[in-house]
Amino acid sequence: MAQRKVEYLGEPTLAQVMRRPSWILALLLALGIAVAFAALAQWQAGIAVQSQQQEQVDTESERSLASVTSFEQGVTDAGAGVVVRLGGGFVADDFDVVSPRENGGATGAWVVGNLVTEGPDAEPGAHLAVALGWAPSVSEAERAIDALTADRVTAESRELTGRYMPPEGPRVPDADEDPQTMHAMVPAALANVWSAVDGPVYSGYLVLHDDSGSAALLDAASLDPIDSVAPLPADAVNWLNVFYALEWLVFGGFAIFFWYRLARDAWEKEHEMLLLQAETEA
Repeated sequence: MAQRKVEYLGEPTLAQVMRRPSWILALLLALGIAVAFAALAQWQAGIAVQSQQQEQVDTESERSLASVTSFEQGVTDAGAGVVVRLGGGFVADDFDVVSPRENGGATGAWVVGNLVTEGPDAEPGAHLAVALGWAPSVSEAERAIDALTADRVTAESRELTGRYMPPEGPRVPDADEDPQTMHAMVPAALANVWSAVDGPVYSGYLVLHDDSGSAALLDAASLDPIDSVAPLPADAVNWLNVFYALEWLVFGGFAIFFWYRLARDAWEKEHEMLLLQAETEA
């Protein structure tokens, strides 16, 4: 049976129903809920836009490696991308190739090594993965490794500077590649193929800077310096929080709409009862 359409018989009007004390109290309750949701939206929007006056991490002032990282914490936001200084010597047999790597807009490969660190700027006897330089191809990177391995000066202690970077996500080699092929800077994976690991391994890696400490190594291996770019500042807007703020506004609007819908249902129900009463009396 088709539902009969409500017939409106005049009074009470919808406005009259809404002005009744019970519905005015319900409106005040709905408005209170809407105000609470609006306050939550304002708070959420406030934390979505980070203060531009908050302290920014100074990544370009040179500091000791020991002051920006520890083995307990790993690479923190305050330590990632910071220029550091340290001393140490490379293990001559522990050089590897990581590719593909871009440098100055060209694609090639990195030569990476196992640096045994020295105090006081780093943990004595620890191991740090270091990206020494860039070569235009994997074959040229491998020739650079042969030159570094043959040059015993590689193992000599030297003072180095570079940018300390967090580890990259691992990338599995393709099916037709050597399983030992390295496509990402993952110090834990490199440590597994190094021949001499008798101390803790830093979780991050160093991008070597072109200065007096590294010039001899780069020249001996005919490697180009790796671009060392300061990290970009964090996004000033947290878009997830913006979305949450909009959600709170929607909830506040729904509280008002819910009150209206209940009041209208009550008004329609009264007219249905009036209509039913009229039919019964007839």
